[in-house]
Amino acid sequence: MKNCVLALALAALATPAFASGNHAGGHGEKMAVGEPGDKAKATQTIRVTMKETDDGQMLFTPAVFNVRKGQTVKIEIKNAGTVDHEFVLDEEDNILEHKKVMEKFPEMEHDDPNSIRLPAGQSGEIVWKFTTDGEFKFACLIPGHYEAGMHGDVNVAGK
Repeated sequence: MKNCVLALALAALATPAFASGNHAGGHGEKMAVGEPGDKAKATQTIRVTMKETDDGQMLFTPAVFNVRKGQTVKIEIKNAGTVDHEFVLDEEDNILEHKKVMEKFPEMEHDDPNSIRLPAGQSGEIVWKFTTDGEFKFACLIPGHYEAGMHGDVNVAGK
């Protein structure tokens, strides 16, 4: 019985570690915003900079971009700031839900094709095919960054 209680206690303590692990695989659901794209089929490159300002704001530049439904886009992302930032592309509801999870587990690592976390001074890219028209969001979900202004809009127009 003592071993059973000890095992349950250890399992309970381990649960938060697993919960804060990573997001590998994108949860197996089809995303309304689209799907990973083929870099060879990209018809547009969008260069996004992430940074902080002297007055405490955190920004994406540009904060809005427009694409066409069916278009594959290479998004080149540079962290020109002094702290880690991330770029997460999704529907607004999913962004806000994920933001709540990140508040509980700020060190969560992402391994999803629609997101990237970059240390200060680093660059990376996301290649994305926008399969649905509509309005979508991108944001940095590291606690406090969204509130400091680090979010933007993607407008996807029908063909």
